[in-house]
Amino acid sequence: QVQLVESGGASVQAGGSLRLSCAASGLTFSGYYMGWFRQAPGKEREFVARISWRLGVTKYVDSVKGRFTISRDKVKNTVTLQMNGLKPEDTALYYCAAGGDGLSWQYWGQGTQVTVSS
Repeated sequence: QVQLVESGGASVQAGGSLRLSCAASGLTFSGYYMGWFRQAPGKEREFVARISWRLGVTKYVDSVKGRFTISRDKVKNTVTLQMNGLKPEDTALYYCAAGGDGLSWQYWGQGTQVTVSS
């Protein structure tokens, strides 16, 4: 059974930093991409970042480039999203996801809330 469990969400002021973590289990990791998505109130869920488990190749949405960094720990089976320079528009429920091709996502976590105040 695949499980993705996010943690690290909090309320911070603009300009602050947070580190989100996703603990994953039940996957054959080498064949998967791991991603972070977010959904703000009244908006559709959007892609934030992804990483290929085997090679560590990353991709980001333009709005977070230079501020967010996604990484994975092959020993702990975790995926981390380091978020620096947070802005109020980063406020959202952040989800961890796993998918076989980096374009479609088969597994999702429950989400962790990030709130950035100005």
